Amino acid sequence: MKSFLLASGNAHKAEEFKELFLDAIKISAALKSIEIDESGETFTENSLLKAKAYFNTYKVPSMADDSGLVIEALPSILGVQSARFSPDLTEYSQKCTKLIEMLDSSNSKERKAYFVCVLCFYLSPEEIYFFEGRVHGTIGTTLKGNQGFGYDPIFIPDRKENDGKSLAELPEWKNMFSHRAKAVQSALEFFKSSKKA
Repeated sequence: MKSFLLASGNAHKAEEFKELFLDAIKISAALKSIEIDESGETFTENSLLKAKAYFNTYKVPSMADDSGLVIEALPSILGVQSARFSPDLTEYSQKCTKLIEMLDSSNSKERKAYFVCVLCFYLSPEEIYFFEGRVHGTIGTTLKGNQGFGYDPIFIPDRKENDGKSLAELPEWKNMFSHRAKAVQSALEFFKSSKKA
């Protein structure tokens, strides 16, 4: 089984990836996180910066995830800067509330949004692979649910049930259909077919 070091100090992400990869690929948390200047303009560039830094530091194959929320009516405020939105607010519940207020006060009635996840598997400087997943939805008007993290409580994914539930209310659905789950599925299919893992 192929083993990768997760290029992140985020405990939530480490647990989520362990669940998503099951026993097909082993994902281990780094003993110590590395401070990285995420200066890339795209999710792909930032995932590469992180994976390369952990590979160079720990000398083992690394996997990095760069994810974010894109709100179509407010395209310049999140994206690759999602984790750094409103740094004065320490809790994501506060950031979520601020986003709702910004949308409510904007002239646009458009609330469409999508989460993006790009995974970078850095096996060596000559062998680097990228996989992307997206989940589309809308931004709700209130925070709902307590089973997610980040912006999950305000994101209503497009689902056939159309019941208005947020990602933070849908842990089982999220494990199967989230942006991260889709990127993981693409990676698993690739490594399985290519015998890289």
